[in-house]
Amino acid sequence: MYSKDNFIIHTTRNHVDINRVKELLSQSYWAANRTLKDIKLSIKHSECFSLYDGQLQVGFARVVTDYSTFGYIADVIIDPDYRRIGLGKWMVELVVNDKRWCSKFLLLATDDSHNLYQKYGFKQSSKLMGIE
Repeated sequence: MYSKDNFIIHTTRNHVDINRVKELLSQSYWAANRTLKDIKLSIKHSECFSLYDGQLQVGFARVVTDYSTFGYIADVIIDPDYRRIGLGKWMVELVVNDKRWCSKFLLLATDDSHNLYQKYGFKQSSKLMGIE
């Protein structure tokens, strides 16, 4: 658990408010139609970061990892009412520097926020391939 001002980030799955995460992700371009069942399954197989303002979850991120060589950062989202005050930067910094994978190869896929992620060492690559 990490704290800053009035905010707390929990780093365990049992602190994820699944319904709130569904609500946040439904506002995103990448997971707007993701089902609650799929969100629950993705959380079950990920390490999660839940950002709270009091009792309200206002941010979320997760990492899929083998704990040995690789980590994939996914579903980084901050409630629109809490953006532009540095919470996304704080959460990404904690995710990237987490001791469970801080010396591993980390990647993410995004259509936005490139400047934020570049501050933490991420670079665009033409080597990635995927199936949608």
